[in-house]
Amino acid sequence: MSGVVPTAPEQPAGEMENQTKAPDPRPDAPPEYNSHFLPGPPGTAVPPPTGYPGGLPMGYYSPQQPSTFPLYQPVGGTHPVRYQPGKYPMPNQSVPITWMPGPTPMANCPPGLEYLVQLDNIHVLQHFEPLEMMTCFETNNRYDIKNNSDQMVYIVTEDTDDFTRNAYRTLRPFVLRVTDCMGREIMTMQRPFRCTCCCFCCPSARQELEVQCPPGVTIGFVAEHWNLCRAVYSIQNEKKENVMRVRGPCSTYGCGSDSVFEVKSLDGVSNIGSIIRKWNGLLSAMADADHFDIHFPLDLDVKMKAMIFGACFLIDFMYFERSPPQRSR
Repeated sequence: MSGVVPTAPEQPAGEMENQTKAPDPRPDAPPEYNSHFLPGPPGTAVPPPTGYPGGLPMGYYSPQQPSTFPLYQPVGGTHPVRYQPGKYPMPNQSVPITWMPGPTPMANCPPGLEYLVQLDNIHVLQHFEPLEMMTCFETNNRYDIKNNSDQMVYIVTEDTDDFTRNAYRTLRPFVLRVTDCMGREIMTMQRPFRCTCCCFCCPSARQELEVQCPPGVTIGFVAEHWNLCRAVYSIQNEKKENVMRVRGPCSTYGCGSDSVFEVKSLDGVSNIGSIIRKWNGLLSAMADADHFDIHFPLDLDVKMKAMIFGACFLIDFMYFERSPPQRSR
């Protein structure tokens, strides 16, 4: 019949799948494969396409493994390199802190001071606050307390309102809160306001620091003594009875060298320990980033260790605390 176009006889579907296509004459053409491949039971391996000896070119994946599309082909290995969670800190994650192992509770030792029982030397590192230098706004001081193994022992944070800090500056009354690795406040140090306009020999003008451990229970005081040439303090127990003395250098500024405050017995003969303000070069001269080394005997009463520890902060505020310069209006 005219107008009827002859068609090729239909072949079974199975025979069409068994037919292999002729290799593409273009050597640079990518291999043909079904981009909408659905995962199914594993079949027979397909030989690599003609023109690509040894496998597929870079950037193509095999139809036998449709579940993964590699971003790149690894060189010299069969497994892709993957990101390991936890190995690299994310931008919103803080750097992990290594804490000193927590000791067991001890008898006749205030809770939280068990760390000091095991130590004869601690480092007090003040945080550098660039905001103070840029804005001339006094912020709360923060300190890290570490041992010789660079393990964190305590964190000390100042708790003073903005008005008091910026109105009274270095003469401000303050409260320092000492916390351990569990975030518990194990010690509190308080400095009341003392008017310095009076005569220096007047008791009401002398600086004083009260140490409480645990908070609310006073274990001692650090009291300033008037001296014409050097810094002198007495470390007292809870009854305000003198136990030890702290004797500072003639020049407390210590430009270019360390400032050593010796902790001595009441008679001044025995040397018990020391509080050393380390010189950190230009950072010590221009910014509040002090570094103190505190030394005391290992077998010293733990409450007296805490009192020497507290004396360090009164010394810091009186001689090494620098308020940002106020802008002239």
